[in-house]
Amino acid sequence: MDIRGAFAETLRRDLLIALRRRGDIANPLVFFVIVIALFPLGIGPTPEDLARIAPGVLWVVALLASLLSTDMVFRADHDDGSLEQLLRSPDPLYLLAIAKIAVHWLVTGLPLTLLSPLMGGMLYLPAAAAPALLLSLLLGTLTLSLVGGIGAALTVGLRKGGILLSLLILPFYIPVLVFGTAAVDAAALGADYLPHLAILGAFALVALTLAPLAVGAALRISLDH
Repeated sequence: MDIRGAFAETLRRDLLIALRRRGDIANPLVFFVIVIALFPLGIGPTPEDLARIAPGVLWVVALLASLLSTDMVFRADHDDGSLEQLLRSPDPLYLLAIAKIAVHWLVTGLPLTLLSPLMGGMLYLPAAAAPALLLSLLLGTLTLSLVGGIGAALTVGLRKGGILLSLLILPFYIPVLVFGTAAVDAAALGADYLPHLAILGAFALVALTLAPLAVGAALRISLDH
């Protein structure tokens, strides 16, 4: 099997497994919806107040929802022993890592992104900010999945690695959160949000280049102990 075939087969296999475990897919989305729905109840239904905090709330909750499922990127493969076989595969490990991280983004980051305009409407986010929200989350959640994959690889051998995973990767999530929120804020105020999107795009490009290599090294370290 050539490299492209190995990538496509890994992507297809993991996507089918993820779709069979619908609860794992639904949990981040349900968390996203419930937490955002609680803000109007806790703060009050005043449109001006909700619109002011909407960019930050949407981004923070999306980040936490993505983090909620990050631990599962390699966990199932580790538990059934297929992760060791993956490391022994003649195919490039970084390519297979990209496929697994891509599945995490497809079942978590992309649905969160597509759902975000509806949730933004609940917080009275201006309609003019919807494109910035979609584009920023599209780029941002991709970066979150890539960076989260490194943490998941480092903690995959630990029984309760969820808390350690959060501590490891949250500092790297903060720049994405800052510029993602700034992009939506700028769009809501009618300002130019493209510079913020350009920075998010740069983050995604750097993560796409470096994260698969780091994931491969982290998996070898984790399984050697």
